[in-house]
Amino acid sequence: MQDMHEEATRVLAQADAPGAGLSKRARTQQNKVLSSLLEHWSGLTVFVDHPEVPMDHKRGENSIRTPVTGRKNDYGSGSIWSAELAATLFAILQTLVLWGINPRHWLLDYLTACAENGASPPAQIDAFLPWAMDDARRVDLSRPYACRAPPAELLPIGEDT
Repeated sequence: MQDMHEEATRVLAQADAPGAGLSKRARTQQNKVLSSLLEHWSGLTVFVDHPEVPMDHKRGENSIRTPVTGRKNDYGSGSIWSAELAATLFAILQTLVLWGINPRHWLLDYLTACAENGASPPAQIDAFLPWAMDDARRVDLSRPYACRAPPAELLPIGEDT
C-alpha cells in the first residue's frame, strides 16, 4: 500500500512536467484523481489496519434498498413529518434486524406495553432497547411471535359460507 501511495505522489508531482505524454485535459483529470486519492488515502485504506471494517459499503447500501424502493413505489412520503416518521421506523427496524431481533415480535411487544400503559410509551424503555435488554429477552424476541389465536377453520374450495 505504501508503494501505491508513493507512486501516486510521484506521478502527481511529475504531471505538469513537459513531455508527460498526456494532453493538457488528460493531465488535469489525472491530477484531480490523484489529488483526491492522496487526500482521502487514510479513509480509503482503513480496512488494511482494521480488518473488521469492510472494504466496501455494500451491507449499508443493501440495508436501505427496500425502504428506498418502497418510497419510490409509494410516490414518496407526501409530507416532511411522514418522511421523518418513515426514516425513524426504518432505523429502528433495521437496528432490530442487526441485533437478530424479530421486528414483528418486538413491535407487537412494544405496542402491547404502550396499550397497557394507557396509550403512552412504557416508563421503563430499557426492556425494548436491544443493547440494554438481557440475553434471555433478546433470544425470546429473536423468535417469530407465537400466534395465540386458534387458526381459522378453512372451508373446502367451492363451498359457500
